[in-house]
Amino acid sequence: MAALPLAPGSTVGILGGGQLGRMLALAAARLGFDVAVLERQADSPAGRVAMKLIVGAYEDEAALEELAQLTDVVTYEFENVPAKSVEWLVTRGVEVAPGPKALAVAQDRVAEKTFLNANGAPTVAFAEADTPEAAVAAVAQIGAPALMKTRREGYDGKGQRWVEHAADAARVFAELGSVPVIVEARADFVRELSIIAARGRDGGTAVYPLAENHHEKGILRRSIAPAKAPKALQDRAERISARVLSGLEYVGVIGIELFELRDGTLLVNEIAPRVHNTGHWTMDGCEVDQFEQHIRAVAGWSLGPTHPTHQVEMLNLLGEEALAWRRFAAEPETRVHLYGKREAKPGRKMGHINRVKPL
Repeated sequence: MAALPLAPGSTVGILGGGQLGRMLALAAARLGFDVAVLERQADSPAGRVAMKLIVGAYEDEAALEELAQLTDVVTYEFENVPAKSVEWLVTRGVEVAPGPKALAVAQDRVAEKTFLNANGAPTVAFAEADTPEAAVAAVAQIGAPALMKTRREGYDGKGQRWVEHAADAARVFAELGSVPVIVEARADFVRELSIIAARGRDGGTAVYPLAENHHEKGILRRSIAPAKAPKALQDRAERISARVLSGLEYVGVIGIELFELRDGTLLVNEIAPRVHNTGHWTMDGCEVDQFEQHIRAVAGWSLGPTHPTHQVEMLNLLGEEALAWRRFAAEPETRVHLYGKREAKPGRKMGHINRVKPL
């Protein structure tokens, strides 16, 4: 097991080679670390900026062994890496952060909401279902309209459907693949917020200002941060983040998506045990961004300051929108972040821009 804190020149391993892995690798390089990436594709955004790319399935024990031999600590860029892969690394003495508990909770929506409620982080009412009949009963219990989601996987609006009437529940259950689901009550929220928080190996925490988020067709379109919010609301979000981080015995950066109700109540929509799309604004709006913060945490360094330096509007560039890079680059207030993906597909996140202005 590597001695912590890791000294510059150590190697950080990343499971996953997408854009989040790429930005983590770039942040690690700034701090003097080398990076090894395990990714299924030979040509990936993170792989092209890493010291070493291991091409293989996340469950491939030979690939995992190579990663273990190369690295001093391993992290992951998304929560759907197989939990067994993380467990395999941990049982062989590899330091993995965030740990298996965070991954297990985040990979199952029922486990996630059960954990949140048990740790003082309120959510909408929910029920689980494994059969068409149970799905009908769950919607009848929660009340229609209700949101039905697959318990596992699914992101950017995938793996979920609205159920307008309990009688439709069996059909929607089948449309989602007849797999175990969670049925969630509708949240009567006024806006969607998120908070990015970090916890170090010493238990210390660092929390960023709230971001206000706007989605289109289930995909994040833009974030505005720091969000216009009274101190009481920020404090409420920070208390939620503290309970989540402590309950998970967490190390690293976490994204927590929130619903703000009319009376100022905050409900947790979901958690993501990783750096998060709604935290991209920190790259140009904070003293230390979420990617550097995550590397600091997993490497055992002290956490950096989260004070905002600018007001930021972050816009995701989807599909061919990224082809307008020349125009964006000519805007004095705009910072361009492209992910190096080869093919622009509709709805695919190709990059983002941060438009900055003084606070």
